[in-house]
Amino acid sequence: MKVKEIVEKLNLEVVVEADLNQKITGGYTGDLLSNVMAKAKAGNLWITIQSHQNVIAVALLVEISAVIIAEDSSVDDKAKERAKQKGINILRSQDNAYQIAGKMFKEGID
Repeated sequence: MKVKEIVEKLNLEVVVEADLNQKITGGYTGDLLSNVMAKAKAGNLWITIQSHQNVIAVALLVEISAVIIAEDSSVDDKAKERAKQKGINILRSQDNAYQIAGKMFKEGID
């Protein structure tokens, strides 16, 4: 599945569009950046409530397909600008991380 397909299926808001044709390899949920760096995999969708520019650095390092900001949290302007510069998709949902992960699992993303 590609990022653009999950955007449609989960009704996600696209905050920063880089490349929505990226392939999704799985998902990871977490707010502790060191855990994300150690355990998330390239191509994962990363669900978090963090929305500052360090999130973009971690997403770039891990080669995340897209960051999904949960709970309709606002995204820092510096993070948006950095995501545009570095080609990181940022998506947003009103749902909490648990709900998003459940919906992703139903769509075959694990």
